[in-house]
Amino acid sequence: MEPLKHECGIAMIRLRKPLKYYKEKYGTYLYGLNKLYLLMEKQHNRGQEGAGIGCVYTHAKPGEEYIFRDREVGSSAISTIFQRVKEQIHESLVKGVPSLDLPFVGELYMGHLRYSTTGRSGIGFVHPFLRRNNWKSRNLMLCGNFNMTNVDEIFDDIVSRGQHPRVKSDTILLLEQLGESLDNENQRLHRIYREQGLTGNELTDAMESNLDFKRILERPSSTWDGGYAMCGITGSGDMFVMRDPHGIRPAFYYIDDEIFVAASERPVLQTVMNVSVDSIKELTPGSAIIVKKSNEIITEQILPQLDYRHCSFERIYFSRGSDRDIYNERKALGRTLAPQILKSINYDVDNTILSFIPNTAEVAYLGMIEGIEQYARDNQYELIKALDTQSPDYDVQLKSILAKRLRTEKITIKDIKLRTFITEGNQRNDLAAHVYDVTYGQVKNDVDNLVVIDDSIVRGTTLKQSILRILDRLHPRKIVIVSSSPQIRYPDYYGIDMSRMSEFCAFKAAIQLLKDSGRQCIIDEVYAKCKAQENLPKEEIKNYVTEIYAPFTDEDISRQLVVMLKDDDVKADVEIIFQTLDGLHKSIPSSPGDWYFSGDYPTPGGNKMVNQAFINWYEGNPLKR
Repeated sequence: MEPLKHECGIAMIRLRKPLKYYKEKYGTYLYGLNKLYLLMEKQHNRGQEGAGIGCVYTHAKPGEEYIFRDREVGSSAISTIFQRVKEQIHESLVKGVPSLDLPFVGELYMGHLRYSTTGRSGIGFVHPFLRRNNWKSRNLMLCGNFNMTNVDEIFDDIVSRGQHPRVKSDTILLLEQLGESLDNENQRLHRIYREQGLTGNELTDAMESNLDFKRILERPSSTWDGGYAMCGITGSGDMFVMRDPHGIRPAFYYIDDEIFVAASERPVLQTVMNVSVDSIKELTPGSAIIVKKSNEIITEQILPQLDYRHCSFERIYFSRGSDRDIYNERKALGRTLAPQILKSINYDVDNTILSFIPNTAEVAYLGMIEGIEQYARDNQYELIKALDTQSPDYDVQLKSILAKRLRTEKITIKDIKLRTFITEGNQRNDLAAHVYDVTYGQVKNDVDNLVVIDDSIVRGTTLKQSILRILDRLHPRKIVIVSSSPQIRYPDYYGIDMSRMSEFCAFKAAIQLLKDSGRQCIIDEVYAKCKAQENLPKEEIKNYVTEIYAPFTDEDISRQLVVMLKDDDVKADVEIIFQTLDGLHKSIPSSPGDWYFSGDYPTPGGNKMVNQAFINWYEGNPLKR
């Protein structure tokens, strides 16, 4: 109901043939640029605060530009960038610039879509980031889908090595780390080939052709704690995509004899390249796929692969539902909830309308219908079996039973394109009240149950300010709000905009239950335990925030949420049903990462940050809560 922001989307392209090949076969030197545009537009869902692109042309002569970059902020960033590039190309053609020397015509491309999860905005925080040098092999362009939990440690590591970072942004720090490692590799090769007697262009060519990216990536990545799909391009024509060792963030790729393509989502590659699902490969955790200047493609295991913790929220919410597996998983989430829903409506299917919150919950809605439909069919079967075939009313009764259908309607409508997460305080509440409208005339007053499924309930703002109020206008007997994901109880630190304890309605409900039951002491004890660990190394820290929830069942918290979110002017009975952790894992076995629901963080940095978030909340820090 409250859209979440997510960092971020990536797109990488390496053309594996000479540029003239694409001109002859596809009629344009802009084949790679056109593919980049499609990859980014198809992933627009992953970032609407900004976008950036980069290009490297490996055959530029000295004195000519060979690295091109453009970035823009705002939801229309992609179209703005590509329009600007189109104008640059047109102006160059008018001036008589040869086709192969046009801006953004090259063999390597990088694209990035950004959602900030740190509150930092502006062009200075938009990827790709660029580190310049007169040696082509020392230039580095970097982008990624990542959040690091140990920025302070990375900062200290860089400072200890003699550098002087200007800011404490994880992207800039990683650029400097990788840049230093790239410099060191260039220095190593320079010594080796100088000793072999190479000089000038021969020395440069040897260095550019033999950069060891396993060596370049190993040392910096060993200091990272977080979820990431990291992408880089050198000015000399090497490219890499690396994934975190837990597989938290996604990365997929496709290779044929013409092109290498990587992106955050599998169906994007399928659509843009028009290939089958089996042609798309997933990058394994801790590994990097490297495309060399020579066009050789190799995969290296950079960090040991750890327990697989791919983010389940990718499957529930962020990734495109057109992916074959994600579509089936979202349906399974809805289907799994059917028993809880039937119990909530006292199995009165005849007097129940089933609906959903548009638009991301639609597939889970289809699964929910399937689950309840199975019960309805079984019930029909039993009713038919119980009929007296000799009764004069047999035909009428049989037709009546066979005529039973689930009542499925589109009750809620996304009325206005309002983003409630971009405002704070009262402004958020005012906007939330107008995000949705309802379809009138379908509900029998004070008779029907109204079941509405959504993919998640985070803050509860839209539920309280809009959804419950507008559904109650239809005068149902009971409103059942269903979440296809479990209760979100803990912050995320790996790329989702959920970092403060005070944002979660489930946390607020647990705190209120503790206070109402005279157990304020548990809150104080958790604070004391978190505070006692504040200066410990992250590897020694335990997540004590789980103790806030320990005294209560999921149902206890759900009932308290109703008390908190239902205003007095809502007349219908209200119940809130959440997916269970068990139901989540049965529905999405491919993505076991569930720390925002369970508190089981995949890296030590998560435990450190959740404790700090609780400390900030307890101490009333308005900037960090």
